[in-house]
Amino acid sequence: MMLVQAQAYRQQYGFNAIFLLPVNLYGPGDNFDPASSHVIPALIKKCVDAGRNNEDEIIVWGTGKATREFFYVEDAAEAIVMATETYNKTEPVNIGAGFEISIRDLTELIVELTGFKGRVTWDTTKPDGQPRRMLDTSRAEREFGFRAQTEFREGLSKTTSWYKDRITQ
Repeated sequence: MMLVQAQAYRQQYGFNAIFLLPVNLYGPGDNFDPASSHVIPALIKKCVDAGRNNEDEIIVWGTGKATREFFYVEDAAEAIVMATETYNKTEPVNIGAGFEISIRDLTELIVELTGFKGRVTWDTTKPDGQPRRMLDTSRAEREFGFRAQTEFREGLSKTTSWYKDRITQ
């Protein structure tokens, strides 16, 4: 509805409304509440908390085969600024990192970055969710020159450090 409203305002009033669709965001300041967090902060919390509590196992839902695209929050902010300053068209624009990673590979990377030494058990009685989620972000690059700059491992490292700093205060 917001897209249609923006397009109508543009047509009727000449209002320069744009519509950006970001993929899954992550980064410092994320929601780490286990009841409502998304996969990256949930996995970071599980690994860090298990390590602090000397637990030897974390449970992760599904098989780990599903893939997702993740977009570092500072890159998202940059994309929004660039689009706001230079994009002036009616078509919606996907913004993201332009790559995907399996949940299994993501989990292994978070285990490494958090220093968790236990085992990961996959609860295959739980769903994987959508098999694949990745956006075509080529329009963002073509229309206003945006390409994500933060390497995924670096973004995860910053997010992990932010969480660890908050729980030790």
